[in-house]
This record gives sequence, C-alpha cells and structure tokens, in this order.
Amino acid sequence: MAQSHSPDANVYFVPHQSKWPFVGSIAMFVTMVGVASWLNDVGWGKWAFFAGIAMLCATLFMWFGDVIRESVAGNYNRQVDVSFRMGMVWFIFSEVMFFGAFFGALFYARQYALPWLGGEGDGVMTNSLLWEGFSAAWPTAGPGQVGGAFQTIPAWGLPLLNTLILLSSGVTLTIAHHALKAEHRKQVLVWLGITVLLGCLFLFFQAEEYIHAYKELNLTLGSGIYGSTFFMLTGFHGAHVFLGTLMLTIMWLRVARGHFSKDNHFAFEAAAWYWHFVDVVWLGLFLFVYVL
Repeated sequence: MAQSHSPDANVYFVPHQSKWPFVGSIAMFVTMVGVASWLNDVGWGKWAFFAGIAMLCATLFMWFGDVIRESVAGNYNRQVDVSFRMGMVWFIFSEVMFFGAFFGALFYARQYALPWLGGEGDGVMTNSLLWEGFSAAWPTAGPGQVGGAFQTIPAWGLPLLNTLILLSSGVTLTIAHHALKAEHRKQVLVWLGITVLLGCLFLFFQAEEYIHAYKELNLTLGSGIYGSTFFMLTGFHGAHVFLGTLMLTIMWLRVARGHFSKDNHFAFEAAAWYWHFVDVVWLGLFLFVYVL
C-alpha cells in the first residue's frame, strides 16, 4: 500500500493515539441499539439505526484517510505490508464462510428438507398427515405455497448477461493491474474506469431483474424457501459488488492523484483480490441458483 517503505524494517509503525477505534465502537453500538429498537417497534429505533450507520461511514472515511496519508508519507515498512496482506486474506476467508453458510442452507433445503417433506425416508408420516400430495420438486415455495405461486428467472437472460459482465470486469481489472506494474498510469485509469462502469452495469441489471421478479413473476423474499435463498444469496452478492465497485472507484481516484508505484500498491491489489472473489461467488450463484 505504501509509496515507499520506511528505512528501519525492524520497527513496526504504530499510529499515535488514534481515536477511530473508539469512535467506531460507539457507532456500532448506536447501530445495534437502533436496529434492535426498530425491530421492537420503538419509535426512535429507526433514526438511531440510520444515525449509527452515518457515524460508521464517517468513521471509516476518516480512518482510511489517515491510513492513506500514513502510507503516502512512507511510514509503512515491509512488516506493515505483510500485516495488511494477512488481514485481507483473513477478511476474504471470512467472506467465503459467510457465503458458504447461505450456499449450505440452499443445499440443505434442496437435498434434505425438501425430499423429507415430500415423503422420503422418515418423512413419510409427515407427508401423509400434514402435507399429503406435496410434490418435492425444486424450485418450491414449500408446503402450502408460502407467498403464492411464482415463476423463476431464466438463467439465459439477464443472469447470463451479468455473468459475462462480471467475467469481463475481471479481465479489464487484470489489464489495469499489469499496466500499473508497467507504470502506464493512463492505461490504468482507462481499464480501471471500464471495470468500475461494468460493476455499475451489473448492479443496474440486477435492479432490473429484481423489479421484474417482484412485479411480474411474484417472486419475492416471501416466496418460501426458494424466494428467501434466492434473494439472500443474490442480494448479499449485489451488496458485495457495490462495495467492490466503491473500492475500485477509490483506487481510480488514488491512481489519478499519483498514488502507488509499480512495486508498492497493495491497496490496489487488495481491491483486486476482493473483486475476483466476488466474480467467483457469482459463478457459483449462476450455476446453483439459476441453472440447476
């Protein structure tokens, strides 16, 4: 991340009396109190939640600003660089576990819960007494058609288009990375800018898909197990695309301001790692949610 490394490789840079961890803790506390109160119909809960979110966003903006200034000033050495890399690795690992939980829920519903409700194995009694005639076919809203009948979104329409968009964005980002290592800054700005535009295009088409699902297909978050897993997986992925697009936009601004060198540009690499992770998750979504 640093432009240049501090000369003493044995001294780990520690910022002086940073207030942001304390302020961030307060922001998260206000956010959690707000959302808990909101869910319990407390009048001020919603406003407390949004106030906490605003505080958290402001804290992150100022905190990362300090990190960037410390980096540009050359305060970071190789030890700090390694800690940044390890931190990003563990962060992405936590994201893998996050999506793994949702994919696991989808797998369990399809492979175990649904056949059981349909009368397979020990579910014969349940099916005959409670859900007689229930067909264990995927996709399903479950016994009783929770949320009503719905239609699914064909894989070979917008989902395929969004797959091509994300795969293309991975290519353009890799080209931008190689251009940065070759110190071709103008090329970095062009290809990184294209990547950001592709991320925005993906989000636009996903919004179009959601509008179509709700208005014309009756496919909503309340459409049984299929609706809940569909929107949880694709929705959280969309949130990650938004975050990745924001990260890449910040990288574009930093490149435009002359930050980074061919050897020291971990902030750019971290954003690229995150974006490629988002690409891989989408391939799993496209296969297991839309195609199969």
